[in-house]
Amino acid sequence: MAALQAGTVVTLKPDKEMPYGWFLTNGKDRVLLHKSGITDGFRPDEQVDVFIFQDRQGRLAATMIIPEIQIGRYGWAEVADVHRELGVFISIGIHKDILIAKGDLPPLMNVWPKKGGRLYCTLKTDRNGLLYAKLATEEVMKNLFVEASAKDFNKDVTGVVYRTLKSGTFVLTEEGYRGFIHESQRMEEPGLGETVHARIIDVKPDGSVNLSLLKRTHEAIEEDAAAILAYLQTRGGSMPYSDKSHPEDIQARFRMSKGAFNGFPKEVSHPQGMCRA
Repeated sequence: MAALQAGTVVTLKPDKEMPYGWFLTNGKDRVLLHKSGITDGFRPDEQVDVFIFQDRQGRLAATMIIPEIQIGRYGWAEVADVHRELGVFISIGIHKDILIAKGDLPPLMNVWPKKGGRLYCTLKTDRNGLLYAKLATEEVMKNLFVEASAKDFNKDVTGVVYRTLKSGTFVLTEEGYRGFIHESQRMEEPGLGETVHARIIDVKPDGSVNLSLLKRTHEAIEEDAAAILAYLQTRGGSMPYSDKSHPEDIQARFRMSKGAFNGFPKEVSHPQGMCRA
């Protein structure tokens, strides 16, 4: 009879009731089904399907809450916590969060998943039998892809970042499109598991798409103008920024490039007079 393994679903028989739950057995090994993991379907005289995991003391434990994500099975999970020394913890629906180890995450922490992010992953055990989560590889993600068509050009889409590279970011859209955001098509680099709103700027022959996080020209002009006007209204119609200002200062204040800022006339109408000092 195979030994119990964390990350799998097994059928066990209730063996002994305890104040804090039931011990279950496969005829050889016993494992605790804590009260917190017992659902309405439990019957002391019937076998029960349970998911095996490790509790906070590292002991094998059981729960009747069966997660979608198991060893050999992939699914989406939400990031529950981030620990810079260990990695990120994901929630798979049971009473204990599962760790994606630091070594399985991008080298740069600025693109690590943040709390609330969504990751497509599975479970694995290390050589000591400890249970971890593992991000899906590109080969696995291919099973989710749907081909886009030419009519999708310029369409607004929403997606989740599933892979990050120095040259750009890979996204799975809600439609199932495999999207790529080149570094030139973003103001900031999105992190793994982050939800992004983009537009399709190219549909490739293989059905994948190139995406941009930048606004369309007319949208960008309207938003930039609104940002400048809002700032001016707080300063009585003038401001300490001009075409002589440092690009970093303009980016920090208005979240726009200096080129975009300089595209506005030096004198912009304002109810209280001149807007730009």
